[in-house]
Amino acid sequence: MLTPIFETEPSTSSSTSPLSTSSTSTSTTTTTTTTTTSKSTSSTTSTPSTSTSSSTTTSTTTTTSTTTTTSKSTSTSSTTSTTTSTTTACNYFLNQTNYPVGSTPYSVAVVDVNSDNKSDIIVTNSDSNNVGVLLNAGNGAFNVQTTYAVSASPVSVSAVDVNSDNKPDIVVTNSGSGTVGVLLNAGSGTFNTQTIYTVGSNPRSIAVVDVNSDHKSDIVVANYDANTISVLLNAGSGTFNTQTIYTVGTNPRSVVAVDVNSDNKPDIVFANSGLNNVGVLLNAGNATFNAQTTYTVGSNPRSLAVVDVNSDNKPDIIVANYDASTVSVLLNAGSGTFNTQTTYTVGTDPHSLAAVDVNNDNKPDIIVTNSGLNNVGVLLNAGNGTFNAQTIYSVGINPYSVAVVDVNNDNKPDIIVVNQGSNNVGVLLHC
Repeated sequence: MLTPIFETEPSTSSSTSPLSTSSTSTSTTTTTTTTTTSKSTSSTTSTPSTSTSSSTTTSTTTTTSTTTTTSKSTSTSSTTSTTTSTTTACNYFLNQTNYPVGSTPYSVAVVDVNSDNKSDIIVTNSDSNNVGVLLNAGNGAFNVQTTYAVSASPVSVSAVDVNSDNKPDIVVTNSGSGTVGVLLNAGSGTFNTQTIYTVGSNPRSIAVVDVNSDHKSDIVVANYDANTISVLLNAGSGTFNTQTIYTVGTNPRSVVAVDVNSDNKPDIVFANSGLNNVGVLLNAGNATFNAQTTYTVGSNPRSLAVVDVNSDNKPDIIVANYDASTVSVLLNAGSGTFNTQTTYTVGTDPHSLAAVDVNNDNKPDIIVTNSGLNNVGVLLNAGNGTFNAQTIYSVGINPYSVAVVDVNNDNKPDIIVVNQGSNNVGVLLHC
């Protein structure tokens, strides 16, 4: 087995550190004097001690005893002990642990690829022209990456079973060659050589979802320079048909496929980064899609998630607006339409986001990478589709992509972030 390589960096948070604990304990004993035929005096004072506890305790004990014999003898003893301790509540995430990957990592997926019930990390190394797979070594630690060659400048990655063998395969956008690569899972966490399929110019984002209800996962791609969305239907056995192209707005940069109008067919939602809006293509059936409807968001939207944030059983849209340093929330108004955005201020250059319940209240929270400040922000859901101000955690240089998945099997979601400027992946375990 490969040995995990990691380094730990300190984190900063806008609230108290998860490990901040203070405790004091003091104990004193008074002087004891005993008189018999001869006189003697002894005195003892205990040394203060420090302990760690999650409670506050105060105790006092006083004992007095007098004994008389033929010769006069008096003994008096008094002991007082006070213990006070205070432990601050966990602030959700611990300091990151870093794992080296390739040159200029872009995107991350976190999925169990070797059937050991532990989530593994898959990352695109854009300037290395490969994808790295870091197998989970247990307890939230990861082995050194194994790399698989792909085409020029891989950017986005997904890990989904595309050939119905119950093993997740890797699907990657090769932005420099205008293709997507499919690497079938060969078992034991290894992957076959990629098979490539032509899409549009500069594909930047990918979603892998069954869009035509045939129980086979299809590929949806946002082509940044072509201003199009490509849909490649699964032809069976992990192969794909030629793309069908849908024209959208300028510079589509992020894409997801989720049913937004409750008809049990996945629709396509994407960020038109050049027009400061998001587009929605409703699924018309038979793997075809209607023309886009657009909704205004902030400047230069880079990433989005589609999740029900207000518990009305309708998925809402959350967008990271890179140039505006905000996150937009567009609540679902029904029938696949959306209300005007509500914006929340975050850090500089928010690039990637995820929406996952991190505090176990059954409401999805927002986790965003503030790439200009080298941190991630967590906005807890305040209910009714509103969010509290962010709490920040330090990560590496230029955090570019984020996933939120339980990697140490404690039933609490952890944060995995691609630090593009540091050429590593950071793991922040949930405390």
